[in-house]
Amino acid sequence: MPHLIKGRLLFSPSNTGPLLVGHQVLTVHDTVPFDHPEWLNPRFAAWYRAIVPRLVRRVARVIAVSEWTRQRILEWTAVEPERVVVIRNGVDARFFRLSAERVQRTCKSLGLEPGRYVLTVGTLEPRKNLPRVLEAWRQLPKELREDLPLVVVGGQGKSSIFRHLYLGELPPNVLLMGHIEDEILPALYSGARAFVYLSLYEGFGLPALEALAAGTPVLTSNRSALPEVVGEAALKVDPTNIDEIAWGLGRVLADEQLRSYLHKAGPERARQFSWDKTACETQRLLEEVAMAK
Repeated sequence: MPHLIKGRLLFSPSNTGPLLVGHQVLTVHDTVPFDHPEWLNPRFAAWYRAIVPRLVRRVARVIAVSEWTRQRILEWTAVEPERVVVIRNGVDARFFRLSAERVQRTCKSLGLEPGRYVLTVGTLEPRKNLPRVLEAWRQLPKELREDLPLVVVGGQGKSSIFRHLYLGELPPNVLLMGHIEDEILPALYSGARAFVYLSLYEGFGLPALEALAAGTPVLTSNRSALPEVVGEAALKVDPTNIDEIAWGLGRVLADEQLRSYLHKAGPERARQFSWDKTACETQRLLEEVAMAK
């Protein structure tokens, strides 16, 4: 790679790049290997922890996808703060609320009824915190659980890493749907009565933003980058407190005044994030670094 570049600027958009290239802009999406290496393949985590701090200190600029991620990078690498800039992710326009006809068609194909299910999306792995969500689900009033299935969308994480993830006996009316094709997701978000995303750690948190765009009331975590992404457009709770999760579920499902506010606030918040904006800010930074050499 260094030979092929021949002195030109290299843009490395996904966490790593060649250590020999200093004329480089690197995007870091999260610092999970530093904060929670137990969630990753041990060999990969060890390699990442050895290489990335050296790379971050060598490249011209680092892009962090959130201020949370920027602060974690600064803490772990001791790089000069001015060399790490925040350029946030965007949300695709296709996630904004769809026609009732399309939502109805998609829900019917999955055996669901629009407005009559709760949705959570994410790979089945420890940091997505599904066991606590399921335990909180058990605490909901029986009539709520019977009326609104909890739909869990996401494939199983790598068994070689996540052997210890055990969901136990599922509560009543919980549907594990596995992997869903990407083109189905916008309608699935739009058709949900509420979206639950109680991850323990996110460098950004795209699913929460996608649900906001759909106008679906969101219950999410009050930690890592998620508060920064959702702002005041979602209800936030401590993802490690099962009682607090259950309280949040009850509110986001039954409090009509809150639901009306979140329904309006979600798309307004999501419109502050776009991939066009991300692309323009990235291009400006690349041009600035390229001309500075």
